[in-house]
This record gives sequence, structure tokens and C-alpha cells, in this order.
Amino acid sequence: MRKTTSYAVIASLFLFSTGCAVHTKPLSTSELMSRVAADRLAMYDGQEAVQAPVTLEEAMARALKYNLDHRIKIMEDALALRQGDAMSYDMLPHLVASAGYSQRDSYNASSSINYKTHEQSLVPSYSSDRDHFTTDLTLSWNILDFGVSYLQAKQQADRAHIMNERRRKVVHTIIQQVRQAYWQALGAQQMEGRFEPLLAEVRKTLNDIECVEGEKLRPPLETLNYRKTLLEILKQLETFRDELQQAKPRLAALMNLPPGQPFNLVVPPGMDVPGLCDNLSAMEEKALLQRPELVEADYNERISATDVRKSILRMLPGIEVNFGGNYDSNSLLVNNSWVEGGARMTWNLLSLLSGPSQYKLAKGQAELVKAQRMALSMAILTQVHIAYQNYQTQVRQYELAGELRDVEKKIYEQTRNAAASGSQSRINEIRSATSTLMAEYRNYQNYAAVQNAYGQVNASLGQDPLPETVGSHELSQLSLAIRNQLDTKCPAPEKFYQRAVCRSSAPATPAVPPLPAGLR
Repeated sequence: MRKTTSYAVIASLFLFSTGCAVHTKPLSTSELMSRVAADRLAMYDGQEAVQAPVTLEEAMARALKYNLDHRIKIMEDALALRQGDAMSYDMLPHLVASAGYSQRDSYNASSSINYKTHEQSLVPSYSSDRDHFTTDLTLSWNILDFGVSYLQAKQQADRAHIMNERRRKVVHTIIQQVRQAYWQALGAQQMEGRFEPLLAEVRKTLNDIECVEGEKLRPPLETLNYRKTLLEILKQLETFRDELQQAKPRLAALMNLPPGQPFNLVVPPGMDVPGLCDNLSAMEEKALLQRPELVEADYNERISATDVRKSILRMLPGIEVNFGGNYDSNSLLVNNSWVEGGARMTWNLLSLLSGPSQYKLAKGQAELVKAQRMALSMAILTQVHIAYQNYQTQVRQYELAGELRDVEKKIYEQTRNAAASGSQSRINEIRSATSTLMAEYRNYQNYAAVQNAYGQVNASLGQDPLPETVGSHELSQLSLAIRNQLDTKCPAPEKFYQRAVCRSSAPATPAVPPLPAGLR
């Protein structure tokens, strides 16, 4: 019998546990397809269509307005502000309203026993109804909790400022990426269609040399070397062509345009090198004042100092004041409603033991934050110097690339003329055309590197691409604000490699003496 009862209990427990298990159905293909369609619509919802060639300012404005990473940072910033607003309510007193109802099957009657004689001194009696309800509204305020909540609200406000500085950092990164991607995409646009004719010519020449090799009209080693040279040229051309095809999709991703959407870029009148307005010492000062990381470190230091004050407050006694009104429906009460108030002081004496340790911990954290800020300042100064040196290097490389492009053009003209006259082989003309095309492409790449280095200098200084206030968030207004902010007329850097002014160094032709009379 006992075994049967035990088995029944075990079976009941098993069935009960099985019944408590929760199972869900896996997502169906239709649900996944619906999610994909909804995400595709949401990613590009509300965006202005590209209707004209895109300028650099418009590309930056589109990235700031539609880029998903920037949207996430804006949402995090707004969430931090809402958390700060929510924590400010913790400073208010507690106002608690409560109501209750009680009922019993018999009266709550009682009697009394004499302490000395142990005899009943009163007949049983009751002082409350069998059922009654109560209500009360109590206002209580703990002064110590108010002080701690006030400091926590200040810390949350500083954290909201930190989120704003992090958003600034994201903006600087996006602007720098857009600047580099824009000029790379513009170079790709300028080189578009230039590779295909040369690729077709190389493929045609390869077919011809294969026919020559098959008919054995030339020595095998000569034709193999010829084919090897053409295949290397073909591989080089296709590599650069593939790089060109990836430039515009990178820019489109930064602007949050749908992949594959065609668009054109505005061709500037010239490829001028942007100049720097400040010397190196002024740039260091600006970086230490404006960099988002340092401003964030300042807020973290202030938060750590507030932690020190909180650790001191927690060691103090707390004073709680309460005031409220009450009501009881008990018919046996003389006063069914009344108002009461009071004050109470509480002090956790154990906090006197743990308080000094908490204080030392908060002080150590504050000193650590200060040391981290000093190290960050040194790192930022190093970044400024590296960005400045990189800018100088890229300007030199761009100048050299321009010189090399001009030389390659002249070599190609000479080689083409020689090939037309029959004094040069066709492969030399193809090799020279490829070198010229590569030199022009590298010239655009080096100019994009100059723009990227210039953007790195601005990012290392913490310069914002937008003013503090913008009149409207319309795309045209954002583009205009960015143009006004970035349109600083700084002198262009001096050329590192000046063209030499050649003067005739040939010796003057000496005067020819007159011939003797007999030899005339």
C-alpha cells in the first residue's frame, strides 16, 4: 500500500512538472520573410531621394541624418536623458495611498486576567466590528535618501552628457569616413569606362598571341614571355577595376542608400589641397579643449567625486518625517478618521565600520580616473602630431603622384608614336598605356588620401562639422550648415617639390676668326 502511494505521488509530481514545461513554436519562413520585408522598408523609410549629383556636404548631411549607427547613438543619448529625468523623481517624498478590508466569522473578543490573582478581571468584550475597511494617505520623506538621490540624479545628468560626447565621436568618425569615401568614389567616377577599352585591347592581343603560338610562327619562349606580360597586365587592370567598382557602394552605405542605387557625384573645378589654419601648438590646445574623449573623462572625474560625497552621506544618520490621514469604518471607534505625524531617526551603526573602506574606495576610483585622463591627454597629443605628420606625408605623396602621372603621359605619347611608326612593339604601347592609366588612378587615390589625412587632423582636434544649433533638420539646411562650418579659407601648404627653372647653360659660341687671304 505504501509503495502504491509512493508511486502515485511520484507520478503526480512528474505529471505536474511536465505540465509546467513551456514550449514555443519555431519561427516560420513566412514570419521571417515578413520581418525581412518590414526591415527593408524601415531602413530606408523617410529618406529624400537622390535627384541630382551629390556634393560632399550633401553626402555628409545624408550620413548624419540617415546613417543607422548615428541613429543608434542619438537614441542612446535620448534614453540617457530620459533616465536622468526619471531619477530626478527619486528626490521627491513618498506619498503612499493604501486601502484594506478585513472580515472574520466571529468577533475579535477578549478578556483580561489579573496579574496577581490570575483571575479573570473583565468579562469578554470586543472593540471592532467583524468586518471593516481602512484607508490612509501617508507622506514620508527621508532626508538622507533625498541627499543620496540628489547626488545620483547629478551623476545621471553627467552620464547624459557623456552619451552626447560619444555621439560627437561617432559624428567625427562618420564625417571622416564620408570624406575619404567621397573622394575615392569621385576618382572611380572619373575613371569609369577608362579600363574597359584597354582590357578589350589586352584580351584581343592575347588571342592573337595564342594564335601565333599555335601556328608556331615565333619561338615558344618568346611567345610565352609575351603571354606572361599580357596576363600580368590583365590581372593588374582587373584588380584596379574591381577596386573602382567598390568605391561607390562604400559611400552609398555611409549615406544609407539602398545597395545598387545609381548616383553621381559633383565634379569639383579643381583638386586643391586643403590647408591647415593653425600651427602645431595651437592644434594641441584645441585638441585638449575639444576632444570628446577628454570631455567624457572630465565628466567621469566629476562622477567619481560625487561617489566620494555619497560614501560620506551613507555614514550619517537618516531622519524620516511622515505625515498622513487615516480612516477606519469600525463603528465602535469614537473617531473614525484622524491625522497623525511623526519623525524618526535611524542610524546604521555598521556603516561606521564599512564607511571608511567605501570612502577610500571612492577616493581611489577618483584618483584612477584622473590618472586615466592624464594618460588620455598624452595619447591625444600624440594623435595630433601623428595626424599632422601624416597630412604632410600625404601632401608630398600627392605631389609626387601628379609628377609621375605627367611623366607617364609623356612616355605614353612617345611610345604610341613609336609604335605607330613601327619602331616599337605593340606590347610596349599596351604596357605604357596601362602605366599611364594606373598613374592617373593613383593620383586620385593619393588625393583621397590627402583628404582623409585632412579629416584625421580635424578629428584629432575634435572639431564639429555642425554648429551648436541648426535651424532645421532638412537635408538642404544640414548641407548648408556643414558647408559653412567646413568652408574655412586656410592657406594651401607650400609645395614640397618646386619645379626647377631651367636656364641655358651652353657656352657662348666663340667668334670665328677670318680666313687668311690666300685661302679665301
